[in-house]
Amino acid sequence: MTTGPQPAAGVDTDPAEEAPLPSIAEQVSEQLGGWRGMVESSIPVLVFVLVNVLAELRPALISSLAVALAIAAIRLVQRRPIRHAVNGLFGLGVGAFIAYRSGDSKDFYLPGILYGIAVGVALLVSAAVRQPLVGWVWSVFAAGGKSEWRHDPRLVRTFVWLTVLWGVVWLAKVGVQAALYLADQDTALGVARLALGYPPYLLLLAITVWTVRRVTRDASPVPTTATSAS
Repeated sequence: MTTGPQPAAGVDTDPAEEAPLPSIAEQVSEQLGGWRGMVESSIPVLVFVLVNVLAELRPALISSLAVALAIAAIRLVQRRPIRHAVNGLFGLGVGAFIAYRSGDSKDFYLPGILYGIAVGVALLVSAAVRQPLVGWVWSVFAAGGKSEWRHDPRLVRTFVWLTVLWGVVWLAKVGVQAALYLADQDTALGVARLALGYPPYLLLLAITVWTVRRVTRDASPVPTTATSAS
């Protein structure tokens, strides 16, 4: 008895199906622009905090924006990706504009606080309607645009509770910053912005990657040996 047509030897399979998922370290590094990206995105805020303590608002704004522009220019000259630098520069620019118009240094952090509240609420709402944002982000950055997890009840539940976790942590850290903003604690607000920036994000990202990989591995079917019929 003949069998159906077999794939010809040497024919390449779809690399998207063959390629393994990047490691946890690789995915974290990609999302944050590597350790260099993390440090560079924190430097302008650190400069603003220090100069604002030692001098006045205007020098602090000029210094932080100048440092952010210099970092972006250096990356451009070195032909390195500037996506993270541009995103950070845009956020700094909006905050600097608001603070300059109001004359109050705490308003430099207001866009970040409002953005954090919006993200936290969006995460919790998406989990409530069982369209977890963490799952869709995973599809884009770790699954090559595929969304097979939508057909796996275990992964749906996993992404729902991971999205809730992200939302709760996001609102908690922005809540601390909002409390300092309302209390007019400018310097403490800057320190909190730095301390509550990457550390919680790194932890959440590592938990997400580890959990999804574990659930995916546990859900993989166990190969069975075929038995011959008598």
